[in-house]
Amino acid sequence: MDLHQLFVFTKVVEHKSFSKAAEDIFLSQSTVSSHIHGLEKTLGLKLFDRVGRESILTPQGERLYQWALKLLLIKDQAILDLTEGMAELRGIIRIAASSVPGQFMLPKMVKQFREQYPEALFRINQSSSKIVAEKVLHGSVDIGILGEKYVDDKLLYLPLLKEKLVLITSNQVDLSEGNVNIEDILQYPFVMRNSDSGTNAILEKFLKKNNIAKDKLNVISYIEDGQSLIQFVMQDVGISIVSEIAAREYAAKDMLRMYDINSFNDERFFYLVYNINKTQSLLSKLFIDSARDLF
Repeated sequence: MDLHQLFVFTKVVEHKSFSKAAEDIFLSQSTVSSHIHGLEKTLGLKLFDRVGRESILTPQGERLYQWALKLLLIKDQAILDLTEGMAELRGIIRIAASSVPGQFMLPKMVKQFREQYPEALFRINQSSSKIVAEKVLHGSVDIGILGEKYVDDKLLYLPLLKEKLVLITSNQVDLSEGNVNIEDILQYPFVMRNSDSGTNAILEKFLKKNNIAKDKLNVISYIEDGQSLIQFVMQDVGISIVSEIAAREYAAKDMLRMYDINSFNDERFFYLVYNINKTQSLLSKLFIDSARDLF
């Protein structure tokens, strides 16, 4: 069996699509199909059933997928063992990150990692925390970085960084110096993250703990992207509660105002999450093992 054919095979499995696999590994769809047909011919086995637009593994294909992951990992380990400085280790690490870690943590982590492994290529997708967890669970990415835990026996979470949420307003709004009470903000137009975000989940828990119904907030907009939300606040469309990491840089430049909220002492972690049932490439495993030291 050709190792490159096995690599292409694993990508088709993970994407359930020849075209998406081709896009992921920068090959034409015809080349991907040729590799799979060659592998099937060598083994004398049918590896996929075509069901609608998806390519579904046959029972033999499922068994080969597990062996392919192990063989590709052994290949990476051999390269690492034979390379003195490890700088030649190359490959793709697929990461899904929620808004705040994607914007304020991951760029630094990638920079640090590539100083040691300059041939590492990153494919990064930004989504809500819930979708990040789903992508890791379904195997479409290797690693997730997010701000909320979604419990599943297959997911392992490693805490990376502890932080808190703060209130932000435009410079046109003055809520007095120091801390504010949650009741003080109910009268203001409120810009909120979408329901799948980790920030939203923590805010809802805090409101429930203080016996405040979510509909008491004067929500005027739900926004998918954290950066867009901050722009709405800066333009005085409304106020919001966001990650301190996201707000700190803007507050330091006097682009908005940042406040602590009384009794809002719930700290949260940003986590790296991976699927314990997924065999990681050596490069992905190195990133996981060093993640705490990268930020």
